Amino acid sequence: MAANALRSLWVEPRPANAPPRGPRDWALVAVLICSTVLEAVLREDMAPLPLLFIAALAVVVPLPWRRTHPLVVTAVAFGTVTVVDTVRVLTESPGTLPSSVAATLVIAYALFRWGSGREAAGGLGIILVWLAITCVAESTNVVELVAGYAFFLFAAALGAAIRYRAKVRVRDLDQARARERELLARELHDTVAHHVSGIAIQAQAGRAIAASRPERAAEALAIIEDAATRTLTELRAIVGVLRAPPDTGFAPQPGVAEVEQLATDGHTRPRVAVTLSGEFDDLSPAVGAAIYRLAQESITNARRHARHATQVTVAVTGDADRVRLTIDDDGSAAGGRAPAGYGLVGMRERACLLGGTFHAGPTAERGWRVEAVLPRTGTP
Repeated sequence: MAANALRSLWVEPRPANAPPRGPRDWALVAVLICSTVLEAVLREDMAPLPLLFIAALAVVVPLPWRRTHPLVVTAVAFGTVTVVDTVRVLTESPGTLPSSVAATLVIAYALFRWGSGREAAGGLGIILVWLAITCVAESTNVVELVAGYAFFLFAAALGAAIRYRAKVRVRDLDQARARERELLARELHDTVAHHVSGIAIQAQAGRAIAASRPERAAEALAIIEDAATRTLTELRAIVGVLRAPPDTGFAPQPGVAEVEQLATDGHTRPRVAVTLSGEFDDLSPAVGAAIYRLAQESITNARRHARHATQVTVAVTGDADRVRLTIDDDGSAAGGRAPAGYGLVGMRERACLLGGTFHAGPTAERGWRVEAVLPRTGTP
């Protein structure tokens, strides 16, 4: 497991959203250079001026590129300071480097925040070598040595933590967008596709009887007009939800009471009969909307695929802790049904998201049955 974790870190790419250089980066450079000059003028315990300014410029000037080229900036800054400290050790030069060299903490942070896995590993090696040489140059004790390592490791860990948090946030946003697309696809399929299927069926029936029974063809055209009007209304409602601001109030979703509106008279085949029994007063709105959409989609599937079907029976029963929906048709099993498409997938998703169960398949004798059981509270 540790080997896999190290391997994943090694192949980690750079973040794609690194901000470009801006005015604040150059302002930071200006402030640090000015502080270095003041420190060199006012303090007497500083290193020789050539070494002092070489170290300061090597650390400060590359800072604006720390997000786009973190390893190069790390190599330039820490490599130059390492050379300066080595010269100080060999020449036994007294004094300390300017406080602006502390900007190396910012570089260590940027290395793990914006660098790839390979860049972070290489840059960390450069930092550790510099720390060891610095401790020799400054003649630090064990406590100061441990503190120095702790500071830079903390900066690196902070950069890695913020990087991970940003990555998790991007992943959560992608998942939220995927869930929104699934919800929109399910709503479009369960609402618009339902009416469009009815339009196609009535158009086929109208063409078949137009010559022999013109009055029935006129009835089919009236049904097509009504279904087209409902389709446009539901499309406008969906578009309105997508375009409206988040705090806008919307109309309530259809529920169990609206399932009765799916019933038809004897003029449309197959005939749809709806039966409601039990209590539905304290039913969760999400469960009520799911019951309606499941019944609507099941009726659409029966009209599409149930050969020679004359009757579709919809039964909704409300028990003490659950609601049961059963849809039966008397279509012929000859030739089978159409392959499972997005309709059954969406129906199963609706039931499972609310903590329920879903089953669809042929009955023992004739026809097709859809059965869904949902908890009244709709808790997953």
